[in-house]
Amino acid sequence: MTKRVVITGVAGFLGSHLADRFLQEGWEVAGIDNLIGGYLDNVPSGVEFHNLDLTEATLELDEAFVGAELVVHAACTAYEGLSVFSPSLVVDNTVMATVNTLGSSIRAGVSKVVYMSSMARYGDHGDQQFSEEMETKPQDPYGIAKVASEGLVKNLCDTHGLDWVILVPHNIIGPRQKYDDPYRNVASIMINRMLQENQPIIYGDGSQRRCFSFVTDVVEPLYVACNSSLAHGEVINIGPDEETVTINELAERLSRIIEFDLKPQYMPGRPNEVPIAECSSNKARKFLDYRTQVKLEEGLVEMVDWIRIRGPKPFDYHLPVEIINERTPETWTKKLI
Repeated sequence: MTKRVVITGVAGFLGSHLADRFLQEGWEVAGIDNLIGGYLDNVPSGVEFHNLDLTEATLELDEAFVGAELVVHAACTAYEGLSVFSPSLVVDNTVMATVNTLGSSIRAGVSKVVYMSSMARYGDHGDQQFSEEMETKPQDPYGIAKVASEGLVKNLCDTHGLDWVILVPHNIIGPRQKYDDPYRNVASIMINRMLQENQPIIYGDGSQRRCFSFVTDVVEPLYVACNSSLAHGEVINIGPDEETVTINELAERLSRIIEFDLKPQYMPGRPNEVPIAECSSNKARKFLDYRTQVKLEEGLVEMVDWIRIRGPKPFDYHLPVEIINERTPETWTKKLI
């Protein structure tokens, strides 16, 4: 009998790649997306697509889950910086989306939920690598909402007898990432600007340090987590812990790949931005056979090639900024990106 999985956020970056992986293995795939953060043409052929808003608990939403044994909840308005200025939008599309996904899953008799959380759960731990046993101390509404959603996953799944896994991916990059979005995805924004002969915009002094995961390096351990009992009841980071870069260094690498004369435009730092965000992958190696296979340079080259072929685009200011004051970035209020 064919197994059925529901993937929320299927038109998004990670969700669409994961759908490909399940289809490849012969699963029946149902996907849900409201198209806030993805592209419709990301949805792979063969996916039973439902254009639904997870913030609304409807009969139509419940019907999409019927017959599924597994749910991967990847949908979220993953806008960490914007959440400080649009908390209602981001929290609603994080917490309520999770509540309704869990409710539909339970009513449908789903056996297992895999929840995609965020490194924003950790907050600022100085120069320490983020490890799963650390205290969660998120610094913005997005991170707070992700931690709250993790609690809902644990509570409702434990109460109603569903297995659960919480995975914490780290700055995913690669083809299919939304690159005309001015509010998130630093590498995509830089590539889109440089391909239009515009200088990259860097918030603060550019010394913020990050790791970047190529999408296939996330999909494989994620697929293992979906199909293995070893990770049940675990919170597990997925991301590289070998190669880190500052935002300045990221801009320099991209400028070399694109052959762009780099003279970054610096803007005031954004409130509550964590200066160093690096993760430990030890637990992922133990439970999910995680290993980094795509180096940062290779991943950036593939990203640039994909955006070049698809064509650079004007940035789409498609989300409301709910709080506008002296701390709101001018890049958004004046549409400078």
